[in-house]
Amino acid sequence: MAGFRAATTPRRVAEDAYEVDLDPQWTVGGRPNGGYLLAVLARAALDRAVRARTALDREALPHPQSSSAIYLSSPVVGPATVEVELLRHGRTADQLRARLVQAGTACIEAIFVTGDLETSADVRWVDAPPPDYTPFEECPRSPVEPPGSSLHIDMLAAVDQRLDPAALGTPGEFRGWIRQVDDAPFDPVSLLFVVDCLPPATFALGIAGWTPTLELTAYVRAIPEPGPLRLRQRARLVAGNLTDQVCDVWDGKDRLVAQATQLASFRPPAAP
Repeated sequence: MAGFRAATTPRRVAEDAYEVDLDPQWTVGGRPNGGYLLAVLARAALDRAVRARTALDREALPHPQSSSAIYLSSPVVGPATVEVELLRHGRTADQLRARLVQAGTACIEAIFVTGDLETSADVRWVDAPPPDYTPFEECPRSPVEPPGSSLHIDMLAAVDQRLDPAALGTPGEFRGWIRQVDDAPFDPVSLLFVVDCLPPATFALGIAGWTPTLELTAYVRAIPEPGPLRLRQRARLVAGNLTDQVCDVWDGKDRLVAQATQLASFRPPAAP
C-alpha cells in the first residue's frame, strides 16, 4: 500500500492543519473517489490524535474504528487543506472532527473514533458470514475503461478489482475481490477506500448514471490478513433519486474486517 499511503498522507503545517495534493491515480471520471478522500482525512485525524496522546504520555490509538463523512462538494485533483479538531480523549477511544477545504470551499466534513484494533479482535458473534465466491483467479479483472462507457476509472490501474461473474444478475448486488497490484497488504486506513471501491449497487438494478456520495459511514473492525479481500455491496432502498447501500468486506480468514453504509443520489444519463 506504499502508493496509497503516500497519496493519502497529508503534510502537517500547523498544530491542527495539513496540506495535501489530491492524487489523480485515485479518481473516477477525473474526480477523487469518496473512500480515498475519507482516508486522507483519517490520516490527518490519526496523526493529530497520536501526537496529543504522546504529549500526555498515553498509549497511542492508531486505527480509525469509526469514520463518518458528509460530502458537501466534489473536490478536484490538486492542492487542498485539512483542518482537524480533537474533540475528546478517552481511555480506549479518541474522537476527532476533520474538514477538507479546497479553494476556500468546504468539501467534506468527517467525524472519527480512533482506537486500537489489536485489542478488539475477540469475535463473540457476527451476523454477516461471507457468501460463496468464485475463486479470485477465475474472475476477470475490471478494466480502467469499461466497455461501452466513456468513463475512465484511474484507480483501477492501482488496484486489481474483480467482480464475481456468478453474482452478476443478482438484483441490487455486486460481489467481488480486490487486491493491490503489488500484492501489498491493506492497512486499516486503506479499508476506508475499499468500502467505496465497487460500482454503485444501483448499476445492478439497471440504473446507470453518475452516483455521487452524500454520506458515508464506515466501521473498521480488524486488521486484515494479507491477500485479496472479498466484498459485497447491496442496495437496500432506492426511492426518488436516492439510494442507500451497504458494503461488507472479509479477509482470507473469513473475518468481517470492515463494513459501510452509504447514502447517494443517482443521476440517470440524459436522453440522447
